[in-house]
Order: sequence, then C-alpha cells, then structure tokens
Amino acid sequence: MQNSYSVDIKKGLTNREVMVKKRLFGKNEIIEKKKVNPVSIFLNQYNNLISYMLFGSLLVSYILGEITDSLAILIIILINGIMGFIQEYRAEKSLDKLKELAAPTTRVLRDGEIKIIPAREVVPGDVVLLESGDRVPADGKILECESFLVDESLLTGESFPVEKSAFDLNTNNKGLKIHRKDMVFMGTLVISGRAKILITETGMNTEMGKIAHIIESIEDKKTPLQKKLEILGEKLIVICSLICVFVSLVGILRGESIANMFLFGVSLAVAAIPEGLPAIVTIVLAMGVQRMAKKNALIRRLPAVETLGCATVICSDKTGTLTENKMTVRKIYANNEMYIVTGTGYRLEGEIVRKDGSVFKNGDELKRLFEIAVSCNNAYLKEKETSNFLLNLMDYRKKELTVYGDSTEAALIIAGLKGGVSKEEIDEKYVRIKEIPFNSDRKRMSVMVKTRKGELLLFTKGAPEVVVNLCRYMDVEGKVIPLTFEDKERIMKVSEEMGGEALRVLAFAYKHVSLNEAKKGDLERDLIFSGLMGMIDPPRREVKEAIEKCFTAGIKPVMITGDHKSTAWAIAKEVGLLEKGGRIVTGEELDKITDKNLEEIIEDIAIYARVSPQHKLRIVKLLKKRGHVVAMTGDGVNDAPAIKEADIGISMGLSGTDVTKEASAMVLTDDNFRSIVNAVEEGRIIYENIKKFIRYLLSCNTGEVLTMIFSIILGLPLPLFPTQILLMNLVTDGLPAMALGIDPPVEDVMKKLPRRKKEDIFAGGLEKKIFVRGIKIGICTIISYIFGMYLSSGDLIYSRTLAYSTLIVSQLIFAFECRNDEKGITIKSLFTNIYLLFSVIISFGVFLLTIYVPNLQGIFHTVPLDFSVWIFIIAISAIGTII
Repeated sequence: MQNSYSVDIKKGLTNREVMVKKRLFGKNEIIEKKKVNPVSIFLNQYNNLISYMLFGSLLVSYILGEITDSLAILIIILINGIMGFIQEYRAEKSLDKLKELAAPTTRVLRDGEIKIIPAREVVPGDVVLLESGDRVPADGKILECESFLVDESLLTGESFPVEKSAFDLNTNNKGLKIHRKDMVFMGTLVISGRAKILITETGMNTEMGKIAHIIESIEDKKTPLQKKLEILGEKLIVICSLICVFVSLVGILRGESIANMFLFGVSLAVAAIPEGLPAIVTIVLAMGVQRMAKKNALIRRLPAVETLGCATVICSDKTGTLTENKMTVRKIYANNEMYIVTGTGYRLEGEIVRKDGSVFKNGDELKRLFEIAVSCNNAYLKEKETSNFLLNLMDYRKKELTVYGDSTEAALIIAGLKGGVSKEEIDEKYVRIKEIPFNSDRKRMSVMVKTRKGELLLFTKGAPEVVVNLCRYMDVEGKVIPLTFEDKERIMKVSEEMGGEALRVLAFAYKHVSLNEAKKGDLERDLIFSGLMGMIDPPRREVKEAIEKCFTAGIKPVMITGDHKSTAWAIAKEVGLLEKGGRIVTGEELDKITDKNLEEIIEDIAIYARVSPQHKLRIVKLLKKRGHVVAMTGDGVNDAPAIKEADIGISMGLSGTDVTKEASAMVLTDDNFRSIVNAVEEGRIIYENIKKFIRYLLSCNTGEVLTMIFSIILGLPLPLFPTQILLMNLVTDGLPAMALGIDPPVEDVMKKLPRRKKEDIFAGGLEKKIFVRGIKIGICTIISYIFGMYLSSGDLIYSRTLAYSTLIVSQLIFAFECRNDEKGITIKSLFTNIYLLFSVIISFGVFLLTIYVPNLQGIFHTVPLDFSVWIFIIAISAIGTII
C-alpha cells in the first residue's frame, strides 16, 4: 500500500526521492488493454474482399499449373500487405504520440519549487497544487484547502459538487473511501477553490484504476470524409466488379479460357477498385495532425481537421492569444495623483515616477496599495535558471523572472517589488485566513488576513466598476475620508482614460474587519478605496499578419474578451482587426438585445468586450444559425460549453484548464492566434491534398478499366496480362498517391473563400475531371497498343508491353499534373515535392525491372523496348497533360 510518507509539505519530494518512487510504483496511468499489435495490423491488411479475390486467383493459378503467375501474385500480395502495414502502423504510432502530447499536466511542489509536469509523472508522496478547473491527477489527502468543491460524478454518479476539507487526524473518517471529505480522487474535477494535496495512490492503485475506467483523449471514430469514401469504395466495388464480370464473359465468348479470364477479371477488379483510399485518407490525416502539432496546434479529434478548412469565423480571446500575456503595470492612480511605471515584462528594472518627475522610493503613500496588490494574489515569481556565466553576473533587476500563476497577478508582484513591497515581506507581516476567489460573475477577489497583532483586514481587487461601487471611503495619503459620488465619477473617468490607452485596469480596496463581521461572512462592503493600476499586455507581433491572412482567406476574426471596451478597441486597432470596419458590443449591451436583433447585426460585430462565458455560448449559437462554421477559443472552466458548441473548439495549452481541453477539438500549445490561422491553413492543405490523390487514383483506375472496354469494343485481343495489371496497381496506387497526400501547399490556398461544410468531395467538377482524364489515358493506351501491333506485325507480347508501358508512364506523368490542375506541370513543380519525385522514380524503376530483367520478363510477359520506342511512349503518354 502507498499510505505512509514522511514528506516535507513545504518543499515536496526531492529529485532523488522521485526517481526511487518511479522505479517502485511506475507511471501514474491507467493501463490500456488494447495496444497497437503489429501482427494483428499486418494480418488485418488481408481482411477484405480484394485480398480474398487475390488469394482465390492465386489458388486457381496454382491448381492450373501456372506456377510463375501464382508466384508473381503472391509476391505482389505480400508487398501490398507490407506497404499497408507500414502506413497503418505509422499512423497508429502517430496517434499514440499525439496522445502523449495531449496528456494532462499538473502542478507539483518538488525541491521547494512549483513545477508543471505531465500527470503521468506524479508519484506517491508528491505534493500537488490544485485550483478551479483542474483534473485531479491521482488519489490523495487534502493538506490545505480554501472554498474547495470537487465534482466526483465520474466515480459516484452523483451530479452535485462535494465540499472538501483538510485532513484532520481527530476526525472520524470511516465508511466508503470515495465518500471521504478529506480526500480527492484521480479523474475528478475541481469546481472551485484551491487545495494542497499529498498523493497517496497512483496509477492502477487509484479508485479510477480499480474500476479500470479510462477516458481516451483522442477518439478513434471515423471522420465524415472517411465515412463518405468508404461508401464510395463500396459503390465502386459493385460497379467495377460488374464491369470485370462483363469483360471476362466477353473474353470467354471470344474463345479465351475460363481460367485465364477468371484470373484476368480478378486482376482487373484489384486494379480498378481503389481499396486503399480510406487507408490513405487516415494516414494523410494523421500525418497532417503531426505537422499541426509541430506548429503548436494539437488536434484531439480527427474530424476537426476537415472542419478547419471550412472555418468562416474565428472567435478569439484577447489575453495571451492576440497578446503576449506578459502584463506590465504602466500607470498607478492613487492619492488623486497619476504615477508612471517604467520597465517592461517580468524584470525588476524600472521606476515609479510621480507627476512632478520625482522618483517614488519605498514611501508610505503607496505602501497600502502595493500590500493589497501583493496579498490579494496567488502568483509566484522565480529567477530564470541559466547556465550562462555572464547572465548569472547580470544585475538581478535586469534578469527575466519565471511566472507561476496568472500573468496579471505576476505584474502586480513586479510592481510591488518596484515599490519596495515583496511577497516575502507580505507573508511575514500577514497570515492569510480566508480567500473569496475571483470568478467571471463576481469580477473581484478578496482575501482576509491577520496581522501579527491579531488585527483582521480584508484586501480586495477587481474590476473598477465593481470594486468602486463596494467602496464607502477612500484612502488619501494615509487619511481615510468619505467617498463621494463626485469622487466615484472621477475615479471611473480615470479608469476609462487608462482603458482607452489599451491598459487593463484593476481597482484596489481594503477594510478593517471586526470579529462579528468575520463570523457573519458578509465582508465585501463599505470598503476603503486605495487606488487603480493600469497594465498593458502588448499584442503579439505576428498577430497582425495572421489577421490579414484571415481577411484574405474569407475568414472573419472576432475578438471576445472580458476586458474593458476601450482596452479591447485599442488592441484591436493595433492588430488590424478594425481595418475592415466592425462595431464593438459589450456584455451589458448583449443582455439588452434579443437573439433576433443580435442575429441581424452579428455580421457587423468585430469585438465583444466585458462578456461572460454565457455570452460566448450565445454568440456561437447565433453565428452557427447564420450558417457560419465557428472556431472558438477559451481557457476557463466556464468556457467549456461554448467550446463544445463551436464547430472547432480550441483550448489554451498553457493557460487552459483540463476540463476545457477535454471539451475542445484542438489545443494551442503556445496560446497564439497565429497557430489557429496556421491550423486552418493546414486543414485546407490536407483537404486539397486528399482531393489530389482521389483524382489521381480514380483517374488512373478509370483509365485501366476503359482501356479494357475500348479493346473489347474494337474487337482487339486483351491488351494486358493479369500480372501486369497487379504490378501496375502496386506501382501507381502506392507511393505516388501517398506523396500527393503530403504535397506542399499551393500559393493561393489562403486566398480562396472557405469551402462549405457539407460540400461534397467531388464538388468543383472533380467527377468530370476524373472521367475525362480516364478516357484520355484509355485512348492513349489503346493507340499505343495498336501501334505496337503495327510495328511488330501482330506480336501480342510486344504490343502488350507497349500498352503496359504507356499506361504506367501516362499515370506517373499525371501524378505531377494532379498537384495543380490549373497550371499543369512546370519545371518548378517537378522539384517542389521531393517525395513525389522520388516515389515516381522508384515506381518507374520497379516497372523497368519487369521489362529489362530477363527473369522477370517471363513473369510479366514483357520484352525489352528500344530507345526510339520510348520516345513514342513518352510523347503519347504526355498528350493528355499537353491537351
């Protein structure tokens, strides 16, 4: 059992202790019963109608004594199986890697430092820090907690949240373990509050492990496109089978042997039916998802890849997505005076300058304000570790600090340090008694602290319009005076002006708390206003270009933020969001507008300011009602409904909660708006590439079938042998098709309007292009066949070699044409997809072996061709492309 530890709860485990426990207890994960089995994947390659037909033809050939043909068929069957196995195995491994990336993280205390680690790395004895929105990584005892509510419905089936309390040796905790109030369990969700947990059980020893329940983070369901292509494949099997039966019957009626025509019919069916189409789609989707992951967009559900290319609206948060999420306090308003704060980012360099130009030096005039800002705060700062000797010698004020916690709170700690008030000093002076946490409805946070003398104080920070209304007094240079209506108006005007400069404004207040008030709990009233702080989160430099790309691609970017209207407007103007016009609507205005009226103006709105998560959900629903395909970002627990409702739910990998990530289809590992646009572009590229290889495969297969039909119509002997058809299927349907699936994007992929979500894969005349190209391939092959009969005075082996060569060369040339059907083949296009170039060279090389290697000539019924004949073959094979 993992139930007795001697752990320093202030420092956590040491690295040495962690290593020992990892060896002893293993990883903190539920063991999956189903793992990727290479043998079953290989055998599954032959569990289909096509393979059964091939094995049947192999058996018939062997019984008839056609040992050479049967050996050739066996080799081709094995090669097909091996290629399919490699592709599918790689796809499975790709998805496994993505599951690793999608694994939840947690905050632990190790060696006295807070570290963010994958949840699977948690070991018994770890001290874990939890807050609202987190998934509990393993079972554990609650050491400390504040307003801690947990949703345990995953284990108990009870939908209401459970109030938890810290572990107490004097408390009787008998009964079922999962109902204990002083414990938390793996997989359950923190609804509100904060807690420090001592991990007691991990992995299969947890309650979750005992019921062997696992939530897969990447779904195995087929995408809509895969389902459509499977249906298409089934239809093609029926159609092609009927054609093959017809061709075989005609051959028999013309005097061909039944055995030969059976073998021929099976071979033609194998060549005609694109049995690998769904598999290639899966592989291309998986490879595309890997590319997206490298661009900081982690796809959790494959259907999202298809939907991304259809996106018409991207609704994005401002903080951290459009901006850098490195807040810096720029202005302070206190004592009826404005102070300017210099310095940027998470560095201590900078000063606080008064209106008269003098520098503030740790005076009492701002001390209470800084005490509130640093006390009412859950962030931590730590000096960045570096092995660079010169950087270690640098002035500590210039060093970059690492932030643990909210960026806004980090900025307040930096401002406090510039003003001479540190977190350590606050922890020494005050003991935190109670926290009333921030949420989007309250728009404020308060903490009750006790001084060393026993005096109780309440510190509050939050939105100015909320905090100022809770104030009855104001602090001016240490004197508490009544706060008049005129004072409130002046403060709010200053707040508006700061917001107009793209500053995020917070108000700070405090009060002395009596024991009676503390018992009643009604604390946040009759506060003393202390001051305002305005901070800026600068826009990301790359966002403006990404927004321009959105407009060019016919995608409407929309900012949705909880910040003030003027702050949102300033940032939107700087990143170019308002260049195409657009209006701003606040949450308060949304509450007064009916859905019908909002739907009428929603196309004109570019910014939603001061909105709640409930507003987000409403916006998504109305945009979808207008026919838009909506991508929506979010990070908080309350954002989950809007993210789930959106066509493409996007969660923040750095700042997002676990529950939001689980509700989303895509996770941004860098929280950057540009990564969303990159993912949309990649989604479009993937879809276009799927269309390319569908066009290639079906055109080639149509050409092969029409070649046989044309020969029957013209009364000619069949132009191909079964082994030639099978090899052709291997050469043309394999590597080139896969290479087209990873084709680099065309230049104008983000200059086109988004495709419709329900658009058929064959939209845009693809069916016609496939059929027309198939006719061209078939006609050119028949012409080559007839020309071969003319040159050889009716030698069928020579003529069939010519037809076989023409069919393969025309298909390999066509592979390059499929890259861009508008521009066709250019010198540049031959070298911009190196995979396609090499796949064509390899395929052509394999084909040449069947013509020029004597031992293979008998198997594939071929003869060597002269150089002059090759000029003819290449010329006639290229006619379709030239036309």
